[in-house]
Amino acid sequence: MQNSRYTQLDGWRGISILLVLAAHLLPLGPKALRANEAAGMAGMAIFFTLSGFLITTFLLKRPAVLDFLARRFFRIVPLVWLVAAIALAVFDGTAEQLLAHLFFYANLPPFQLIDATAPLWSVCVEVQFYVGIALLYAAFGVRGLWLVPVLALFFTLLRFDAGLVDNIVTWARVDEILAGCCVALALHRWPKLHDDEGLRRKAVLARWLLLPLFVASCHPSMPFGFSLLRPYATAALVATTLLAPVGLLESRRLAYVAAISFALYVIHPLLVHSPLGSGDTLERYAKRPLLIAVLWALAHLSTFHFERHWIRLGHWLGRRFGSGRQPALEARRT
Repeated sequence: MQNSRYTQLDGWRGISILLVLAAHLLPLGPKALRANEAAGMAGMAIFFTLSGFLITTFLLKRPAVLDFLARRFFRIVPLVWLVAAIALAVFDGTAEQLLAHLFFYANLPPFQLIDATAPLWSVCVEVQFYVGIALLYAAFGVRGLWLVPVLALFFTLLRFDAGLVDNIVTWARVDEILAGCCVALALHRWPKLHDDEGLRRKAVLARWLLLPLFVASCHPSMPFGFSLLRPYATAALVATTLLAPVGLLESRRLAYVAAISFALYVIHPLLVHSPLGSGDTLERYAKRPLLIAVLWALAHLSTFHFERHWIRLGHWLGRRFGSGRQPALEARRT
C-alpha cells in the first residue's frame, strides 16, 4: 500500500507541474476567463500540499532534524542557486537581489525577485517552511507536529483578516503546506484507515464532491470565501486518492514528469525571458514548441546528471551526521 500511495503522489506532482507550465507558457482561453490564473493557482496548491505531506511523513519516520535539513538543502539549493546566479548575471541583478535569492527571502518585502526568477517565490516559501518545521520539531519533538492543524487555521485566519486571495509572501501561502501536513498526521496516526473498505468507497464519492470545490477555490473570480477553503479542499482531494487510488495517477508518463518537475519549474522562467520567449504574441507562441523541447531536455539533464549527485550527497550527509530516535507516534503503533 505504501508504494501505491507514493505512486499516487507522483501522479499529483506531475499534474501540478503541468498545470503551472500551462499557466505560464500557453494561452488557456480568453483572458476574461482567467483560466491561466486558475491553472497556476491549482498547480501551486497541489505542489504545496504534497510538500507538506511528504515533509511530515519524513519527520514521523526519520525523526532527525539534521538528516531532514541536509536532504532538503542539497535537493533544493544547488539548482536554484545556479539558475538564480545566471538570471541575475544576465539581467544585471543587484547584490541585494543576489543575497535575497541565495538565502531564500526574495518573496518577502521589499520583494527582490526579478522577472526571470519570479516563480522562485514558491521555493522561498518552501525553504522558510523547512526551517520553521525543523525548529518546531527540534523544540518539541514529534508532539510539536500536532501543533500543525492549529497553525494552519491560524494562517488561514490571517488571510481572511487581510482579504488575500493570492499572494507570494510566506504567511499568505503556508496554510497550503500545513494542510498537507495534516493529511500526513491523520494517515500516520490512524494507519488502519487504508484498510477500511467502507471508508474507501466514501473517499471515491467525496472525490467527486471535492473536485469542483477545489476548482472553484483556485479560480480568482470566485467569491473570496472559496479561496480560504483552497488549502483544505486540495489536501482532502489528495487524501481521497491515497485512500482509494486512481489509475490515472499511476501513469508512467506522469511519473517521469514528476521526476523532472523541480527542474522544469526552476528552469522555465529563465527560458521564457531568453530569446526563445521574445517577440510579439504571435512570434512568442510560434517559438513555444522549441522552448518546451529545450526546457524538457535541460530538465532531464539537470535531474539525472546534475541534481542527482547533489541529492546523493545530501542523503549521505544526512545518514552520516543525522541521528534520531524512533518517534513516539511510531512506537505506539508497533
